[in-house]
Order: sequence, then C-alpha cells, then structure tokens
Amino acid sequence: MNRINLLTLGVSNMETSLKFYRDGLGFATSVAEDNPEVVFFKNGGTRLALFPIDELANDINPDNPPQRDGFSGITLAYNAKSKEEVDQVMEQAIQAGAVMLKEPQIVFWGGYSGYFSDPDGYTWEVAYGEMWKFDDNDMLVID
Repeated sequence: MNRINLLTLGVSNMETSLKFYRDGLGFATSVAEDNPEVVFFKNGGTRLALFPIDELANDINPDNPPQRDGFSGITLAYNAKSKEEVDQVMEQAIQAGAVMLKEPQIVFWGGYSGYFSDPDGYTWEVAYGEMWKFDDNDMLVID
C-alpha cells in the first residue's frame, strides 16, 4: 500500500462528531443530515470517515470487540502551509469543542505545531514545516 486513502474514526456520538468536523472545522461532505449511519469527508487526496465506534469494534471482532482506553500511540495530522494556518486551525478546533493538549509552538524538529483532542478523544497534531512542499491535491510531499 503506497498511501492511505481512507482514515476511519470510530465515534461515540455521530451527531456531535459530525458537527465538530463538518460545522466546526469546515470539513467538506455531501451529508446534510445530523445523524447519518456513516459520513465521509473530502480532504484533498484522502478521505476521513466517521463510523459508530461500537459498530466498528464489532466489525473487527464480534466475539471479542477491541476496547478503547487511553492514548493509542497514534495521532492524526493536519499539515498546514503556514504558522498562521496552524494557529487558525487550532482556534477553530477549540471553538468547535476540541480540548487543547499543547499550544502551538516551535518544536524540536524546527517546525511549528500544537495538539488537540476531538470530542471522541482522538489526538490531532496541527503542524507546519518551512521546508514542506504540497502537491496539487494539497497532500504533503514526502521524499
């Protein structure tokens, strides 16, 4: 697999999570209702999907569904094109109901980033690197 085209987040409350991503962060979707069974967001070259967490866990293993407890060691990333965009996205997330985990700041690798937690506890990093380049789909180019 050369690239991830779809990230699926199991969510505990579809209506809250949909409003966070669609209405709060402005992620594009054709879904107009407030409590669909599943929703897909259009994000350049990737897609983000929300799906009820109990159903997702049951899909993985109906006899012994995985339990979610604490930090999984995985973060989702929003790759910004400027420090100002990092600040704007972080503020937008907080206004939409996110919890600030780390204020945006200059970090050890020379970039600028901060972290927030969405309504379901998923950790997002919003980051900018002066050396970063993006393709025509606004995807970060990693050589």
